[in-house]
Amino acid sequence: MKIGLLGGTFDPPHYGHLKIAKAAIEQLDLDEVILLPANKNPFKEGVRSALPKHRLEMANLLANEHPHLAVSDMEITRGGLSYTIDTLGELQMIQPGDYWFIMGADSLKSLPKWKNPERIMRICRIAAAVRPPVLRQDLGLGLPSHFQERIDMLEIEPSSESSTDIRNRISRGADVSDALPRSIIDYIKKNKLYA
Repeated sequence: MKIGLLGGTFDPPHYGHLKIAKAAIEQLDLDEVILLPANKNPFKEGVRSALPKHRLEMANLLANEHPHLAVSDMEITRGGLSYTIDTLGELQMIQPGDYWFIMGADSLKSLPKWKNPERIMRICRIAAAVRPPVLRQDLGLGLPSHFQERIDMLEIEPSSESSTDIRNRISRGADVSDALPRSIIDYIKKNKLYA
């Protein structure tokens, strides 16, 4: 099985996440993409976010509308900081397959700072979503050549969606129906998130 892993805080999950997941399924011929809400993102320590249970439920609402999307609670259940290498190791034991870790191309430069990046690159390939201003030819610049050989590009249409912007709009009472499905908007209202 060919499986994509889309990790993140998902605070909240939005159409931009969906766009990336769909591009990975279509362009890499993946069987499914698993959304992996982080319990605590080590690169976002000190940033206040919705409780993990809310972010997990919103990810489920997004996935429910799309047959090739699934959600895993493993990072939230494990607790503590969420590290990609720990998740990949667990997944390989319980669901062997060919894995692609999906990320924005702008995040590639931080890959060498991740926990055990060499092992990550042995366990999976990287699917890097390329959007302007990042150019295709700049992809992976500065990374070791053996990392660059394990990177596949995903062509993504430019998108203005960001979870930070969406949270700010919600806190101001602005309409976010262009960025979020109705089911997630209703969940946010019901649970008074980001108010």
